[in-house]
Amino acid sequence: MKNTTKNSRIIAGAMTWGQWGKQLSKNEIADLIHHCLEVGITTFDHADIYGGYTNETDFGQGFAKSGIIRNKIQLITKCGIQYVCDARRNRIKHYDYSSEYIIWSAEQSLKNLRTDYVDLFLLHRPSPLMHPDEIADAIGKLKKEGKIKEFGVSNFTPAQIAILETRIPVSANQVEFSLTAERVMYDSTLDDCLANQRMAMSWSPLGSYFKETNDQTERIKSAVMSMLEKYSATEDQLLLAWIMAHPANVHPVVGTTKKKRLEDAHKASEIQLDLEDWFILLEASQGHKVP
Repeated sequence: MKNTTKNSRIIAGAMTWGQWGKQLSKNEIADLIHHCLEVGITTFDHADIYGGYTNETDFGQGFAKSGIIRNKIQLITKCGIQYVCDARRNRIKHYDYSSEYIIWSAEQSLKNLRTDYVDLFLLHRPSPLMHPDEIADAIGKLKKEGKIKEFGVSNFTPAQIAILETRIPVSANQVEFSLTAERVMYDSTLDDCLANQRMAMSWSPLGSYFKETNDQTERIKSAVMSMLEKYSATEDQLLLAWIMAHPANVHPVVGTTKKKRLEDAHKASEIQLDLEDWFILLEASQGHKVP
């Protein structure tokens, strides 16, 4: 099921804009949204739980302050995780995909984001107790009322998506994918996106490259550094270019709030890695030649 919403190739991930990160003010959020649009990033990724259920409200206030027309941007959000925090009286982290909760959560997100609709609404993580009928009833109602335009999932396997598609089309899947986490290239996840024209998104697209020092990241770093001059690129850009070379047309969700890095991320979509360079980076990640 092809996603018909036109999203920017690089997606701005808002998880660290608020309480779980930089704690940007309303004015700073408005300014950052404007900057994203100026460099070509028009899609913003959220989840209800980010910032302990506070990020959407912060972004909504900043968006209202920005004065940007709603149809100039695309908003993605997620529901389903019941998180233990001050905003919810949950005794344990769990998932809720009842029709009532999905509808309530979507309507809360609309209110918090200061919008009448979201462009893409995702189930955040699969639950062992989810039932396709419950989900389809809720999503069908939200779509009919114009509150969501497209429906997708995050962190789902192809088999789990197939269960949902017995009742409702699934137009996107957001999964972990990077040079240090490339499992989805081999477990049919990206194959499923490609075969069914689902929008593929990558969260944590830089992986552990800048976070950890181990044999894998050292191998990758050595390979990346040898290519910087050839491509006139930064390390971040080559990591993103590697992801975007996959035929599933992956959209990286970039979590930085730094303006220069957002600009560089957008420019990474213009880098065309040579075939052998792509495999040099893969070999560096895996620590062995391809079979």
